[in-house]
Amino acid sequence: MPFTERLSYGPGVVDWQARIDPAELRRQRASRARTVMREHEVSAVLVSGAAYLRYLTGLTGPEFCPSLWYVLFPAEGEPVVFAHAGYDRTLRVEAPWVSEIRTARSWLRGIPGDGACKEEARLFAAEINTERTRLGIDSERLGIVGFDRYAREALTAAGVGLIPGEPALMAAMAVKTPIEIDCLRMAGAITDRMWAAMASATRVGMSDAEVSAIGRSAGSTGGADQAVAGLRAGILTVDRGLKGTNQFLNPGDLAFGNLCGTSYMGYKSCVYRTFVVGREPTADEQSRMSDLQGRIFATIGDLRPGGSTDVAARHFPKAKDLGFDDEVDLLTIEIGHGIGLHQYEYPAVNRQWSLNHPQEITAGMVIAVEGHIDVPGRGGLRIESMCVVTDRGPEVIDRFPTDIRSVG
Repeated sequence: MPFTERLSYGPGVVDWQARIDPAELRRQRASRARTVMREHEVSAVLVSGAAYLRYLTGLTGPEFCPSLWYVLFPAEGEPVVFAHAGYDRTLRVEAPWVSEIRTARSWLRGIPGDGACKEEARLFAAEINTERTRLGIDSERLGIVGFDRYAREALTAAGVGLIPGEPALMAAMAVKTPIEIDCLRMAGAITDRMWAAMASATRVGMSDAEVSAIGRSAGSTGGADQAVAGLRAGILTVDRGLKGTNQFLNPGDLAFGNLCGTSYMGYKSCVYRTFVVGREPTADEQSRMSDLQGRIFATIGDLRPGGSTDVAARHFPKAKDLGFDDEVDLLTIEIGHGIGLHQYEYPAVNRQWSLNHPQEITAGMVIAVEGHIDVPGRGGLRIESMCVVTDRGPEVIDRFPTDIRSVG
């Protein structure tokens, strides 16, 4: 399976080499969002939620309560950012690319009580209508994403016709712009660094927490804006074994780690690798891993432009063949899924949904594919890799080997 082209630069930004350009990243995303909104006949979306807001505006903000800040993003015209108290002033200096900034209203998840929430929501809806009138879209229906019943009821009472906004945004985010793909390649390179650090440092007697800390350190010093690392060993490698138990690694343990959620400029990774502690893998373990690698990379191999998810999903084993009653028992265990600013994006690739509800594969999608196989009496093996769908076919992003690695 071919890999993506190697990066020739690190995570920093410089003026003397063509690297990831954050300003161009913002422009590419906003342009794509507007194009897809027009295709879906959505004149504007009113959005809350960290990943969507970052996609549309390039901003991050407080998320300790739902809908503390939000954006009215029109298909024609500049977005209106409703920023949380305090941020509405500092953003004027820190984010000069945003020209329209207002103060957001929030009812803090309902804590002031029903009457206060309804009154605040009424004022919220009036302010949204003022901006819709200014933008000339007050007669158009409004796509809405991520708001509670108070917001929706108040907007409806104010005469706003609401439609779901998430389908258009999910469709936009499913196909990555060139710089988004570069961000995901950088996230993959950071996870390669983390795996190498974990593999070289792991020893018998260490705890899973110590190994995870080594991985997180390698990620954060390597440029990740969020470094996530976890490890399961021994019997806990039977999915879904608990994680984070601070267990000690024993001689002969199978172990697998996950770095899912490690991100660069918000773009997330989703990767697993398997290790064996204090010995070499047995012939049986290697054979089982070979089978697992075969179906994972066969699935990736069928992720081609113009293809569909039902074809790729047929490489996953049937639930009954693995001793389960229903495909739901394998959800997020045997699956492929889009990945970007959200951990899970369009499309989904599994037997549970794809066989009866296939989705089209398009160039520019980035998809993570994962699977698990039992080793009776010892635990299990698990791997996951990410790929980008290109006109040439799928190319794998993360390069750390998927074989069982002997450590310690």
